[in-house]
Amino acid sequence: MNPLFTPVQIGRHTLPNRLVMAPMTRSRSDDNGIPSDLVAAYYVQRASAGLIITEGVFPSAMGKGYVRTPGIATDAQVAAWKKVTEAVHAKGGRIFMQVMHCGRISHPSLLPNEAQPVAPSAIKPAGQTWTASGLQDFVTPRELRLDEIAGVIDEYRIATRRALEAGFDGVELHTASGYLPEQFLSSGSNQRQDQYGGSAANRARFVLDVLAAMVAEAGGDRVGIKISPEMNFNDIVDDNPLQTYTYLVEQLRDLNLAYLHVALFGAKVDYHALLRPRFNGAYLMGGGLDQTVAEAALADGRADATVFGGAFLANPDLPERFRQGAPLNTPDKNTFYSPGAQGYTDYPSLSGTSAN
Repeated sequence: MNPLFTPVQIGRHTLPNRLVMAPMTRSRSDDNGIPSDLVAAYYVQRASAGLIITEGVFPSAMGKGYVRTPGIATDAQVAAWKKVTEAVHAKGGRIFMQVMHCGRISHPSLLPNEAQPVAPSAIKPAGQTWTASGLQDFVTPRELRLDEIAGVIDEYRIATRRALEAGFDGVELHTASGYLPEQFLSSGSNQRQDQYGGSAANRARFVLDVLAAMVAEAGGDRVGIKISPEMNFNDIVDDNPLQTYTYLVEQLRDLNLAYLHVALFGAKVDYHALLRPRFNGAYLMGGGLDQTVAEAALADGRADATVFGGAFLANPDLPERFRQGAPLNTPDKNTFYSPGAQGYTDYPSLSGTSAN
């Protein structure tokens, strides 16, 4: 039997297949961070995935980093997400929310009262972010005071509670792509001199404290974490990623998390071989996989489930296409972050239909 289509236990959930839809920013929410009915249609189309992990969702207004991204900080946002989860569940799907605080990867025009973005240290990242007026350079962030950090951690806890209220089956902590948790984790963006900076143990403290808060709300079996060692996206660097990520993953064992999601893009080390034996939950492998590579990883026991991004974006019926060996639609990069249905809900299924 093809290992992609065998059941797997992910925390408290039994998935019918081992094809996971990756979290992907799609920028189809309104200016208030409220996902539209189009968002529900998009996720419903992909409900045949063993598990859907949503696009990154900001836990608080200060966590927003891009135009038209969704939040989970207001009652209106919760109500809109509830429509999404109910629709996905009606199709037999399972869906986790990825919680994403962008930290310094933001811009004052996206934040309340044009505030400075926050970060572990006041280090300006190279690059730009998408705003309502187009691409804008990142600014120098404001360093979080020690007495503020507990409040940010609590935002993740409240976001987890709200995600469950909205009907999500669980939550994933985004600890990759240069966003706030990885900013704390990485030596290049964290130059603090207190208990949240310096050693690998101190730099990992924020991530572990956030996870503990999320677990307190949802239980470990409904919480996952995503990491991407050496991805170096959004100007993130670490002096010793091997030490940093080995330490972090070894500390996860006591939390009894549902899964560890590791996406690799150009890493010099086989982190899958390094980290899988150090984790005691389901191991999700991602990062540029194709069907052949995924099947081999599952057959060899190198992963419990495999994560696909662009393939799910362009192929709402990806599991069925893999079953049949059918050709895949090609993702249209020009519409990844544009508003509207084009390049979002209009990719055809094998039957030739779409939700648009």
